[in-house]
Amino acid sequence: MDAVLEIAGLQKTYRSRKGVRRALDGFDMVVEAGQVHGFLGPNGSGKTTTLRTLLGLIRPNGGRMSILGQEVPAHLPAVAGQVGAIVESPQFFGNFTARDTLSLLADAGGVRRERVDAVLELVGLRDRAKDRVRTYSLGMKQRLAVASALLKEPRLLILDEPANGLDPGGIREMRTLMRTLSESGMTVVLSSHILGEIQLICDSVTIIAAGRRVAAGSVADVLATHTSSSVKVRLEPGIDLLGAAEILRTAGAQVDLGTDFFTVGNAGNPAQITRILAERQIYVSELTPVAADLESVFLELTGTAPVDGQNRQVDQVAAGWGQ
Repeated sequence: MDAVLEIAGLQKTYRSRKGVRRALDGFDMVVEAGQVHGFLGPNGSGKTTTLRTLLGLIRPNGGRMSILGQEVPAHLPAVAGQVGAIVESPQFFGNFTARDTLSLLADAGGVRRERVDAVLELVGLRDRAKDRVRTYSLGMKQRLAVASALLKEPRLLILDEPANGLDPGGIREMRTLMRTLSESGMTVVLSSHILGEIQLICDSVTIIAAGRRVAAGSVADVLATHTSSSVKVRLEPGIDLLGAAEILRTAGAQVDLGTDFFTVGNAGNPAQITRILAERQIYVSELTPVAADLESVFLELTGTAPVDGQNRQVDQVAAGWGQ
């Protein structure tokens, strides 16, 4: 497949009284045609800076970028009509209706008016098209923003947090829309903090941290290179779950308690779990490897720590456990 978007060695620095800060430090990214590509990174990683630089809103200090085979920003006017984008929170005139808003944008961009009704239908706003935007929820404004980005029937669609403010039903509809657009031949670059959705919808991902690429490839390949050593453990009915967990912790295991199971996070040798528990007359009914998911890989690669849940208890990994 041909690359629709290519970034190589992208650099952006900011100077202040505190010194020089590298927002982008030799960042690389490739997006193939027809893909839904997830662009992931924690706050402050350089994600939004990358998108703004790509669209000519920020001038880079070095590196190379191209969209649809054209070097940007030098040739951005030649490809701008084939790119739709939402970067950060979109703003609309509250007294205008959705149809008025899109009609004005269509006229300004030389887009035929028939596209207005088409994109309203696509994003699920047809029944609210005559309502003033000020009456819209945050999720509805996000839908309107996506509609505005689709007016030009772009070959490349760049969306920064399009599910922001959507309820679960709206998120599922947005997921379906992204897949439909991809199947029609459009390439979608999707930035989101909802990592479960990214794993469901995206063909490939790029993960950025501290201005550098830390992972890239198909979702399956990225997950495969970060296999989990965790196992889920269930015990026979009536067994004291907390007591069994404490036995394993004493032996050096990292144990996370669930409702009717626990997870051992450093189980290099799962057979050791059954042996230690069996010595105390505690028998395992289920021992299942936990597959790595995009969230755990993201947290590992970016160095961000998950928030502990109410029932989560994590001990430090003891040397030698599971070997």
